This record gives sequence, structure tokens and C-alpha cells, in this order.
Amino acid sequence: MPLSAFRSWWLPPRTAPDAALILAARAIRAFTDGYVALLLPYYLTLLGYNALQVGLIATATLLGSGLLTLLTGLFAYRFRMHAMLTAACLLMLGTGLGFAVVTDFWPLLLIAVVGTLNPSSGDVSVFSPLEQSLLSHAAAAEWRTALFARYSLVGHLLGALGALGAAIPGLLAQSSVLDLKTATQAMFVVYGLSGLVALALYRRLASAGSRGDEVRAVPLGPSKGIVLRLAALFSLDSFAGGFAVQSLLALWLFIRFDLSMEAAGTIFFWTGVLAAASFLAAPAVARRFGLINTMVFTHLPANLFCVLAALMPTLPLAVLFLLLRSALSSMDVPARSSYVMAVVSPAERPAAASLAAVPRSLASAVSPAFAGYLLTLTSFGWPLVICGALKIVYDLALLGMFRKVKPPEEK
Repeated sequence: MPLSAFRSWWLPPRTAPDAALILAARAIRAFTDGYVALLLPYYLTLLGYNALQVGLIATATLLGSGLLTLLTGLFAYRFRMHAMLTAACLLMLGTGLGFAVVTDFWPLLLIAVVGTLNPSSGDVSVFSPLEQSLLSHAAAAEWRTALFARYSLVGHLLGALGALGAAIPGLLAQSSVLDLKTATQAMFVVYGLSGLVALALYRRLASAGSRGDEVRAVPLGPSKGIVLRLAALFSLDSFAGGFAVQSLLALWLFIRFDLSMEAAGTIFFWTGVLAAASFLAAPAVARRFGLINTMVFTHLPANLFCVLAALMPTLPLAVLFLLLRSALSSMDVPARSSYVMAVVSPAERPAAASLAAVPRSLASAVSPAFAGYLLTLTSFGWPLVICGALKIVYDLALLGMFRKVKPPEEK
């Protein structure tokens, strides 16, 4: 199939060619994020660290990503988009190489803070607001949610495939190609090198060649109030989600059910596939019921499933509810991204995307350490119970505060 025909099939109508490059870069990063999220707790326990230390490093990665994203939101209008994307890719390279060669706890913690490592199943890195800002200009308003759905779909689907890649170190060790530690470190090197592949794609973006995008970016102005209110709510959602980031969820399964890395990879492959499939339905649901309703009424049952997974006495039942949760928990992601871009002016979009994304890292940076500590006390899934309960509070608050704030296409 010619590339032009593929673009017309895959991308929404009236979408700029840059969107295909951004989706390709997202796919590459998602694949390596997928296996790193599972290998991170495994590798750290292999080095002799306990659950609390694993939680602290997961916290450090989210905290660092949040600070970088905040700086991006405050100062993005001063720099060319190409320069910021290049810096992010080089930082990704350094992060992968750092985790491959450093084994002492405090240096690893420092690398986690300043690097781009992602311990969750979603994208909480500095790349996300930059890419979302570019995507918001690549499609017409009526197709914006569909484009963000494809962006989320690519991320989760390739992340699911990446989760299967977490079994590679074990396979290499079994075949005596490399010992387990060296094979795992090699996977972090591949993670770093993938940043260079993404950089090659970003260099071809036409819309990132000027300051901002098609419109000169500015700091938040008229939209500041609504973005800050959304950011406050997103901080609650992210704090809750930090109790069940993929690395900590995998650690709970390891402790609670003595799960193998190969089985974990398979489970998280299917959770990723289900999450990716839900994105296909998100645009149609949003057109029928509205963005806010889509965000809330798909999220509520998913959070109930999260709580129920923690209560299950056997692995099959726990996995069943984790799969049910995955089928619904991410449908709000493209709706949320589209909503934030819709309720601000085009020039404010880079700042809005960054400041709305900051809570996904900063607020969730605290909770993995608490989750790790709870798992040192008991194998019961208290982190999942807390995650689900707090997210239900977020859903109800979001509905109450923003159900009457409509994006332009819904008025």
C-alpha cells in the first residue's frame, strides 16, 4: 500500500502529513516504554533493592518528568519546537545509557529525576505536551478527538507489544547468550537509542520548524483559570493513578501471586490491547455524548474494577478485573486531550498542554512511594483500593465542575 494511501486510510480527513510522523515517533517511544515499565521493578529487585526503594525510584521518574513538563509549559514560547524535541530525545538517550551502566541506588535515583523513564502504561514524559500541541494544529476541530484517539491507540498498542518484550532478557539468559543482568541492561540501551530514531522523525516535521507551531505560542492568558481548574482535578486523578502505575502493579502481582516476568508480559500485553481498542470507540462516544460525559462515565466502572481486582483471592480473578478495567479506563485519554485543546485559544495550546499534563507526573510522583511502602507491609492490594476510590472522587468532581463548559463543536 503506498504511503499516501495508508495516510488517507489511517489518519482522519483533512489531517496534515506531520501527524503521521508524530504518530510514528509515539509508537517507537511507546514500545520501549512498554517493556521498561515492567523491567524497571524487576531490574531493581535483581540489583537487591526492596519494594520501598523501587517505589522511590518510580516516584523520582514521575517527579522529574513533571518538573520538565512544567518548565516546558512556562518557557515553550521562547524556543523553537525542534530545539525542545531534540533536547528531549537526547535526554532519553542519556537516561537509557545511565540505567544500563549505573547500579548504585543514589545515582540511579538522580538519573530517574532528570531523565525520561516512564514507569506507567501512559505517556507522562515531556514528549507528550509537545506532541499534543503539534497534533492540535494538524486536524480540523471536528476531527481533533479522532486524531487524539489514534495517538492514544498507537501508544497503548505499541506499549502492549513492548510489554511482551520484557521477556527478552529471560530468553537470552536461558539460551546463554547473555546473563540476566547484562541482558536487562541491554534493553535499557535500546530504550536510549530509540530516542535517536524518534529524533530522526521529528527533524522531518514541517510545523515544528518555526516558533510554536502554525501560531506563535504565548503564555496562558484568558484561558488560565479553566486550565488551572482542570490541572487541579487532573492532579487528583494522577495522584490516585500513581498508586497503580504499571511498574507498581507488576510488583504487586510479583509479590501477591509470585508471577513470572513472562506471565506479567503477557498480562500487560492484553491490558494494553484492550486499552488500545477502547480508543477506537472514543471518538464516536464523544460525538454522541460529549467529551466530559465520555471522560466520566467510562471511567467510573473502570475504577470499580480496580478496587475489585485488589479483593480477588486468586490470580485468574485478579487478572479478569484488571482486564475489565483496561477495557474502559483509558477511553477518557483522547477525550481529555481534545477537551483541553478545545477550550483554550490556539496560541495558548503549548502552555495549556504542558500545564495540564504536569499533574500527571507531579501529583502521581508521591503515591508510588506510598504504594511501595504498603507492599512492604502486606501483599494485599491496598494501592489498588486507594487508586480506585480516589479516582471515583475525581470523576464526580469533574462532572460537577465542567459539565456545562462545552467545547466549540458541542455548542
